[in-house]
Amino acid sequence: MTRLLFDKFAKDYLDRFLGPYGEFIAAREIISEVLEIDGWFIPNPEKLAALHRDLGLLGRMAANRSLFESFRNPVTVDEIRSCRLKLLVAITEAKREAARNEIKLSEDDLQILWLLTPTASERILSGFGATADADWLPGMYFLPAYGRTAIVVIHQLPRTQETLWLRLLGRGGVQKQAIDELESLSPDNPLRSTALELLYNLQKNLRLRQNLESSDLELVMRLEPLYEQDRKKTLSEGIQQGIQQGRRAMIEDLLVVRFGELDEEITGIIEALLALPSGELVPLLLTLSREELLQRFGQPD
Repeated sequence: MTRLLFDKFAKDYLDRFLGPYGEFIAAREIISEVLEIDGWFIPNPEKLAALHRDLGLLGRMAANRSLFESFRNPVTVDEIRSCRLKLLVAITEAKREAARNEIKLSEDDLQILWLLTPTASERILSGFGATADADWLPGMYFLPAYGRTAIVVIHQLPRTQETLWLRLLGRGGVQKQAIDELESLSPDNPLRSTALELLYNLQKNLRLRQNLESSDLELVMRLEPLYEQDRKKTLSEGIQQGIQQGRRAMIEDLLVVRFGELDEEITGIIEALLALPSGELVPLLLTLSREELLQRFGQPD
């Protein structure tokens, strides 16, 4: 089932994005035989500011100990009940451990369960008593306070930079627009590279499946031009790197032939020599003395 692929994608996604800011444990068993949570996150207190700054709404959600469950299809009543059971077991486990260590836990110290779903019906939201909170963005519905649970309806989130890293876990048009926004980010943005790497892995796995749903097929097709663009860029960068490595080797060989073993002074001018056009480089290496090379390309004292 493609759901397993998306489960793995969501776990890898949350791990890669949240991992630098704390401890993310994928597929953590809380009752060894049957219950397994998608993701269990413990934030690093020293990285809370960076967590929210870098990951927007996802980072704000993860500012406390959290359990994450991500659904490719709209979450069902039974799935919410199953996840709530996992939360209750996790809270019980945390309280027992605190008691053993003679630590008093406040309500805010307990885990929060975040259910990520593309859509959710009014019937389900009202049935669980989930309501909007003025302190949070539209699309986020919280169970009563002691429920320690929130249902995040990804397709209702505002389409802003703050929600981008969550909307990439949506589906259909919402996910497609999020990918468009991801593509527009600077190529130097490390989160862009991380998200694309994970999406490409998902695309590769989806290609191996037959009878894909239309939204999954659209995702594969949307990622195709991005993948080809990045592949060509990587290939071009590899070629350029190979050329530079070849030039460096040639320069070093000529310097060794002329002056013997490379010492620290000679090694220090190689970067400056690499910047020269080939037509100018070789004659200089063959004609200038050691002192002339150092005087011309060495760092001034």
